[in-house]
Amino acid sequence: MSNDPQLHSSIVALVSLASGIASKHPAMGLCQLEKLRHMGIPESQINTVVEIARHIRDEASEKLDLAFDEKALGVSNAEVNEEASCCSSTASGQSCC
Repeated sequence: MSNDPQLHSSIVALVSLASGIASKHPAMGLCQLEKLRHMGIPESQINTVVEIARHIRDEASEKLDLAFDEKALGVSNAEVNEEASCCSSTASGQSCC
């Protein structure tokens, strides 16, 4: 085992919540949500993590759809794909990178 400091349990729960949402995990991060609330993490911080995770999930779906269209339909999405490769903000303006 490493002597490196461990991540705080709230950070682990936030990462787990975000990855569950972004990956469309069937459990949806509800267990982590309850842990975070029990730890006293502010709802505003939880909401920010949820918003970023949903944004990343939705952005990934859009990119997959564009790639599919490009291959299946012969539609060139080079300009759109170039724009989509940059880090974009969520609807509320929160940066996701």
